[in-house]
Amino acid sequence: MNKHKFIYFIGIGGIGMSALARFYKYHKYEVAGYDSTPSELTGELENSGISIHYNDGVENIPEKFRDRETIVVYTPAIPDSSKELNYFRQNGNRLMKRAAMLGHIARDRKVFAVAGTHGKTTTSTMLAYLLTKIANGCTAFLGGISKNYDTNLLLSTNNVMVAEADEYDRSFLQLYPYVAVVTAADADHLDIYGTEHEMKKSFGDFVSQISSDGALVLKKGVDIPLDGTSCKIYSYSLDDSSADFYASDIKNENGFYSFTVHTPFYTVENCKLGTPGKVNVENAVAAVAASCFASVAGKDCIRELLKSFSGVKRRFDIQVNTSEHVYIDDYAHHPEELNAAISSVRQMFPNRKITGVFQPHLFTRTRDFADGFARSLSLLDELILLDIYPARELPIEGVSSQIIFDKVTLANKQMCSKDQLINLLENTAIDVLITMGAGDIDRFVEPVKNLFVGT
Repeated sequence: MNKHKFIYFIGIGGIGMSALARFYKYHKYEVAGYDSTPSELTGELENSGISIHYNDGVENIPEKFRDRETIVVYTPAIPDSSKELNYFRQNGNRLMKRAAMLGHIARDRKVFAVAGTHGKTTTSTMLAYLLTKIANGCTAFLGGISKNYDTNLLLSTNNVMVAEADEYDRSFLQLYPYVAVVTAADADHLDIYGTEHEMKKSFGDFVSQISSDGALVLKKGVDIPLDGTSCKIYSYSLDDSSADFYASDIKNENGFYSFTVHTPFYTVENCKLGTPGKVNVENAVAAVAASCFASVAGKDCIRELLKSFSGVKRRFDIQVNTSEHVYIDDYAHHPEELNAAISSVRQMFPNRKITGVFQPHLFTRTRDFADGFARSLSLLDELILLDIYPARELPIEGVSSQIIFDKVTLANKQMCSKDQLINLLENTAIDVLITMGAGDIDRFVEPVKNLFVGT
């Protein structure tokens, strides 16, 4: 990569950036970085020997990383005003976006990529879990923390790699996969694409990069351009038997599902998934489908692996489940994801009162999908709506959580600031609670959980 083997990460605490930092640390590179706030992820990186600071300033960059040979990796979330980013620009360092660095690592590997506006993190994590057995291991860069491995990075000596292919900023165009799964292509990231048509076109560009001897596993009904795709194309579905891959005999057993997986190559009966939610049956079908192109011989262990798969942190993540209280945390931040999460809760806990806490993510997403958010949130029995988490964005005049709130049809709804949330929940009769969002709502998981533990 570079003769001095020094890599500096600006925004090192992000889920994708932290996996890259771990990867290069493992491969004996000198690694350091900056992030705006400490977190569990940055704490783990520091414990592994990576130097991290939390104030944007050139004086905080370790001296040995100021050499022009240092490679600097950054995310699109880093503002142009970043002092450290501008220092390295002026210093003449090689700058790489996170996606370009991932593409560099993937260049000489047999890549199984999972793309989609939702479902990709769980599906890619499940696929990586299958391939650790079926393909005798894999390197995997995951968009969440695998509960089986307690990490977002898997390492292997072979050339098989699983990557979550992110459509944001057209990042997935850095990947040239052997096999790709596309789980969904709903309108999103319109701040980048402008229109849904342009976003779908980018998905078409992505699948056109699949190796001609590889395969595309596309969710049935997802409409993206395929005219540039030279590989074989397969469809998958939750339960549509006209698809190439699908499930049948789906049974709900207290929120955990049993089913049969059908593929063009084999059928696996009496599967039971180790993580709850009907949506994960569909994710399992997609993961099994992709794994077939690593080894059809993997059939014999599919049933065992699906049963022992524990899921991903913050993806329909059950924190408390007692007769008095249920608490689930989920990363849902798009109307379709909210709909899937709330519907799954309703299927698991029928006839119980469901309270949802939602933190909208981004001003542009709130503006573009306020109607969709309101429809999905109206599926709850009670809503607590937080302020927008701005992430990389500046405020937009007239855009706030209020525009969602006003459209929600529930009678039992209220706005709440983050600093008042715990107090409000303490004084609310909670039966089943789900917290949802992609911002910093995850910082409340432990405090909320502690409200119910022992009660």
